[in-house]
Amino acid sequence: MLGVQATAAAAEIHDFIYGITNQLGWLVQVSWTDEPDERRRTDALRLFRQAPAIVSLTLLDNNGLERLYVSRIGLNRIESRADWSTDRALVGARATQIWFSTVSYHRGSEPYLTVAIVGNRQAVGAVVAEVNLKLIWDVISSIKVGKTGIAFVLDQPGRLIAHPDISLVLRGAEEATSGPFRTIRDAIGPEGGFATSRDAQGRAVAASAAPVPGPDWTVVVEQPLSEAYAPIYAALSRTATLLLISTIFAGFLAYALAHRMTDPIKLLEEGTERIGAGSFDHRISIQTGDEFQRLANSFNRMAGELALAQQHQERIAKLKRFLAPQVADLVDRTGDDSVLDGRRTDVVVVFCDLRGFTAFSAGVAPEEVMSVLSEYYEALGRVIAQFEATLISFSGDGLMVLVNAPVPVEQPALRAVDLAIEMQKIVQGLIAGWRSRGYHVGFGIGLAEGPATVGRIGYEDRLDYTAIGSVVNLAARLCASAADREILIDAEVAASVRGKRLLDDLGGRQIKGFDEAIPVFGISFNAS
Repeated sequence: MLGVQATAAAAEIHDFIYGITNQLGWLVQVSWTDEPDERRRTDALRLFRQAPAIVSLTLLDNNGLERLYVSRIGLNRIESRADWSTDRALVGARATQIWFSTVSYHRGSEPYLTVAIVGNRQAVGAVVAEVNLKLIWDVISSIKVGKTGIAFVLDQPGRLIAHPDISLVLRGAEEATSGPFRTIRDAIGPEGGFATSRDAQGRAVAASAAPVPGPDWTVVVEQPLSEAYAPIYAALSRTATLLLISTIFAGFLAYALAHRMTDPIKLLEEGTERIGAGSFDHRISIQTGDEFQRLANSFNRMAGELALAQQHQERIAKLKRFLAPQVADLVDRTGDDSVLDGRRTDVVVVFCDLRGFTAFSAGVAPEEVMSVLSEYYEALGRVIAQFEATLISFSGDGLMVLVNAPVPVEQPALRAVDLAIEMQKIVQGLIAGWRSRGYHVGFGIGLAEGPATVGRIGYEDRLDYTAIGSVVNLAARLCASAADREILIDAEVAASVRGKRLLDDLGGRQIKGFDEAIPVFGISFNAS
């Protein structure tokens, strides 16, 4: 946005300068003769009225001789025939048709620019004008950058030649004045673009720049960072200001319009309180056709936007309760939660819990139990997020995690095994610390792979994402059978990771809920 404003500001300064050059062009249309030309003097004086920024005009003939000089602040000269043929203004104009000097400061204060123009034919000669740049103030002060931002102009060496504060322009030749502005321009760089810096008052600002072709100037627009980076707060501030102004206005008119205004004021007051209390579905209905109705409409729009924002936050918070952060962010970005719909798919279910936790929790203070669980869940939560798994539920010291749902992943069994290994490593590190405090607990994990029905389940105000199927029961039973430091997996997981991770064949085990013995395999958590 600042870049667009800088380009627009540069265009306005360009129009100001080239508006003057276009008017100067009318003075180099007619060929010179040896006789004095009173009409040219009349044209020059007319141009003074049309272009107040022009301080003096020098008209030169095709031989580079001065034929007329008129000035607002000096004595006029006619037919002085001074030779300008080697003057850098005339030489530059003959080379480029329009020539601009570097900025000079009249009496060390007002910035001046010399402009020289030659006609399309040599016979019409040239005109050299001195332009008082102080009058650019009218242009630069009219440029608005946000609420408190400004625009200013620097010449090629970095001196201040235009600024809304005219007193700074009059001191533009001083390094102490121009230095802070040149620092901002240099931070942006010669290619333009956007940068952050500090202004002359030391405030952090965002700035952008654009060149002014011809005189080789740079227009810089700056805006305080607090304003540039806080559009939401600015919108709320404007709404609050509008409310305050409307309330004061209502107070002044209350004496004459009490009966007509009592009801709208009450509605606004009630609506403000209810919206402030979080009732974003409340709407204010005022049909008076005046400021009160427009204010009510603004409130209603604000309430609608706040309601959408609240719904969005609640939705994402609800998703992040049972989804990996990556999945919740995916649903948030795409706005499509069909990935959570019920379906049949192959998953790897991971169950884990602490061994001996019941006995531990019965023998220590509740605060110590909650402290241990907090460490435990925080450590496991980081690991689950790292492997992009989905936390389904936790109860007491037990966790249920899904891999390959709701978003499919490559080699889900291998990822689940690596997740279990990392979980054992992390929790065993915690257990070592707990045992130094006299807490005797262990940690076991069970994994099973197979088809399951996955999807959202619950009711409108409370939805969870879960998996249903025998694979869930098997993983839970394996976890219950696992001793401290053990990771037990079923035959499906073992077949998927065989040759990739070291397996221990533990033979068949009779698992509760299953008629036949189940082949069980183990993985050392030190193996990878």
